[in-house]
Amino acid sequence: MAAIVAGVVCIAFTTVARADVGHLMPKVKELTVGDGILSLSSPLTINDLRQTPALVLYLNDCGASLTRKGEAAGIPVTVEYVDEIPGAFRHDFVDWPNEEYTLSITPEGIVIKAVSQTGVIRAAQTIYQLSLERDGSLPCVEIKDWPAFKVRGYMHDVGRSFIEYETLLRHIDLLARFKINTFHWHLTENQAWRFEVKDYPQLTSDASMTRLQGKYYTQEQCSALARYAADRGVTIIPEIDMPGHSEAFTRAMGYSMQTDKGVVVLKEALRQLAATFPDAPYIHIGADEVALTYPGFLQIMTSYVQNNLQRKVVVWNPITNFTITDQTGFDLTTTWHPTGKAVAGMPNIDTRYNYANLNDLFADPVGLFRSTVYHEKQGTSDIVGAISAFWNDRRMATEEDIIKQNGFYTFVLVNSERTWVGGREQYIEQGGAMLPVEGPEFDEFADWEQRFLYYRNSLLKDEPVPYVRQTNVRWRVVEPMPRNSEETDMVFPPETSEPALSYEYNGKTYGTVSAAGAAVYLYHSWGDKVKALFNYKPADNMTSYAYTYVYSPIEQTAGAFIEFQTYGRSEVYPAPLPGTWDRKGSDIWVNDERIAPPVWTGSTNPGTVGREDLLGNQNFTAREPAQIKLKQGWNKILLKLPYCNQPDIRLNQWMFTFVLTDLEGKNALDGIIYSPDKIMD
Repeated sequence: MAAIVAGVVCIAFTTVARADVGHLMPKVKELTVGDGILSLSSPLTINDLRQTPALVLYLNDCGASLTRKGEAAGIPVTVEYVDEIPGAFRHDFVDWPNEEYTLSITPEGIVIKAVSQTGVIRAAQTIYQLSLERDGSLPCVEIKDWPAFKVRGYMHDVGRSFIEYETLLRHIDLLARFKINTFHWHLTENQAWRFEVKDYPQLTSDASMTRLQGKYYTQEQCSALARYAADRGVTIIPEIDMPGHSEAFTRAMGYSMQTDKGVVVLKEALRQLAATFPDAPYIHIGADEVALTYPGFLQIMTSYVQNNLQRKVVVWNPITNFTITDQTGFDLTTTWHPTGKAVAGMPNIDTRYNYANLNDLFADPVGLFRSTVYHEKQGTSDIVGAISAFWNDRRMATEEDIIKQNGFYTFVLVNSERTWVGGREQYIEQGGAMLPVEGPEFDEFADWEQRFLYYRNSLLKDEPVPYVRQTNVRWRVVEPMPRNSEETDMVFPPETSEPALSYEYNGKTYGTVSAAGAAVYLYHSWGDKVKALFNYKPADNMTSYAYTYVYSPIEQTAGAFIEFQTYGRSEVYPAPLPGTWDRKGSDIWVNDERIAPPVWTGSTNPGTVGREDLLGNQNFTAREPAQIKLKQGWNKILLKLPYCNQPDIRLNQWMFTFVLTDLEGKNALDGIIYSPDKIMD
């Protein structure tokens, strides 16, 4: 059997390499690997007094056949309900079900011990993952598992955009298999109101919508989705945002929410929302980013939800000109910005740096993976979990663009691991969004990456997932050199000499810093709040460089993801000027030959870009990979990285993305070595 350290998986492999357990995601807390297998060629008989539907669902997905009532008993699958799992942590947040379980698989059968039906669902999801590496059998294991945090979820803003009903079902089904248990459904926005209110059809009329007219969800669809989610152990938080983000409401009704008539309509909408989601413990009423002008508006709506609908209330945090405390009547907050501080004495969900629509798709997942959840290693009464949020102020061409360009699966599955496993040493504000060059945190992320890519190529193979291996990518980044003017095309020694550990310029020595990963922040878009490679705000008119060598065993043409500014999917940045990579003067050479930038789509004129203008191809996820010719042997990669303030770019980053891929951009390029020092290791 394998060795176990509490809270850490220490698998001692038996006579064969046990890849059939090494891919579990999120990692289980305690795992012992046994000898032998449980064959699924014979029928299984479930003994579960509470008849958990998900157990049948996931065993069927494993390829098992199940006996029916009256048939001869098969191999037993026994479920025992217990009050506790000794040694397991229980996050005491009563509005989400307890999930602790143990799982025993032997050649003679399966035994699940769980504290609830949700615990049975989690065990069944683990069984499903264990089946993926085996054809018609399960490995013999002993598992004890539990979550560090109760809330582990994602949010779709379908008011600004729209995700088709069938896609929402698919997301719930796929993500639940990774123990994601919360779907925050943001149903209303300035652009459109997407929840059907039967007494007020004008709310979902074409005339009330400015984006994707006619797209909304019927109450029957919402109820069916809620049942579908519940069967998989997923809790829905439905949201009607009020009184802000409500221009669609005003267009539809002819008056604002902050009127007597508006309050009447909102109460009826909330009543129908509660009836449509009968098992939702919370209703989210938004409350952010608007001045409160109607006397007692939030107290009126909160009281109605709590006293008339018997539900608890969630609000965004912060609220404009309103201080949230544990005495203001709300039951839960979701922190939506770095200024949103957790409120002592009440539950809070952390979304502060989880706004994926603003994040880079390689560096920021690393930062979140390494991070605690709002400074906590496991759930407390104040910090109950984290949600990955997906907003699209900018109109995007397709639903696939929303999922792909926002790195949907990458961020949600990073969040799954972060919130289920817990631990970590420091919050992202202290740890930063950087891949360590080496050490335990590097090893942990490399392990997660390997497991994530396994699922990207199996369970998620039909989904748009623009993530490739990055843990083998190594760089040296030159300390910033000051320019004498705003001329971003000034030439510095790294352009005129071979890569070196240091450079002399104007009588001063500039060293280099080691870095790793496909994307490196020199200075983060969140500024001083999130650490980056250079932990200071750069002076305007500075230039850095990054270099590495890539060893290719053959002469070949590869693809490459190249980016010098992450275009937030909510931003209205102008496109780079023709023939340039960005507006700072960034550039790239391979073997001293410049790589030409794409032909950009979208307006290049500052101030002319609106949120209803389609986001163009500024992000690498929206265009074909660049074509890079590699010679056999070592190939020099050099990136020029000027910094200057950009008045037309709200989140002014200093960063770069570069990773070689296959020609389609599906996978990292195989069989190559990145080494700034030309080390063949």
